[in-house]
Amino acid sequence: MSIAGMTSLLKRLVYLALVLWGVSLLTFGLFALAPGDPAEILLRDGREAATRESVAELRRELGLDDPVALRYARWLGKTLRGDLGRSWQTGEPVAGELLARLGATLELASAAFVFVVLCSVALGVVGAVYRGRAPDHLARAWCILCLSLPNFWLGPLLIMLLALRWGLLPIMGRGGLDHLIMPALTLGLSMAALEGRVLRASLLEILGQDYVRFALAKGLTGWAVMKRHVLRNALPPVVTLWGISLGHLLGGAVIVESIFSWPGLGKLAVDAVLARDVPLVQGTVLLMALVFVVATQLTDLAHRWLDPRLSHGKGRHGNGWLD
Repeated sequence: MSIAGMTSLLKRLVYLALVLWGVSLLTFGLFALAPGDPAEILLRDGREAATRESVAELRRELGLDDPVALRYARWLGKTLRGDLGRSWQTGEPVAGELLARLGATLELASAAFVFVVLCSVALGVVGAVYRGRAPDHLARAWCILCLSLPNFWLGPLLIMLLALRWGLLPIMGRGGLDHLIMPALTLGLSMAALEGRVLRASLLEILGQDYVRFALAKGLTGWAVMKRHVLRNALPPVVTLWGISLGHLLGGAVIVESIFSWPGLGKLAVDAVLARDVPLVQGTVLLMALVFVVATQLTDLAHRWLDPRLSHGKGRHGNGWLD
């Protein structure tokens, strides 16, 4: 690896470390400022009598009587050694809890991401090829509709229609492919609509270039020109959005997983927050942040691969894509 490559890798690692440290500090600080006593909440959730003596004893066991700075330093030191601690609620290692839920989140995120990519490409290509005609108008109307539907409303609507009224799909939980359809649609519809609009705009910009008109004048069909010359040059801005979307999806779709009782990281984070299980919340948020930052860094590398001039300090704007 060249010196420039090693420098770039070192910068990315430092950036990753700073982001994770900031996320952990913010999360720990917010829990320290939140009202309520975690020890009392844990006792009540465990159906035990929350007497003054039992609360005081549990606070000593959990180290809640120590200053916030000391508790954070203790947690940070263990985390740097690979120990995320134990859940206050179950007593199980946080790392084990995260690994147990990671598979469900990966499954849901993968299904939603495939849907986002396929749907956004279809919407973008149709809108660009049939610009100003009926298919373009229909695609634009569909995108506006999808962007207007928030997940917390779309999810229950799909449950009411597809599960309760028509009986086509199971209501909630993790199972086969039919369990994936509604959560993946809820997660991916608005993302696919936004990225389809971005791809359409990028395709229209490329279609107006001289080299595209020259390729058409040589006798190439419109779809051949689209596949060979246009689509790859139009992809970089959409690839960036795909990477960000993948980071969001892998980071845990909190609302969607809660709506459909999907046993992933998002559902785990919600349950941990409600139980004031600080070690579990810290571990979940840290993993989500790690996945998101890694996804965005990989997206940046893919963007540079699609447009190598970015590695030399040249952007898209300048003398055009094909200088």
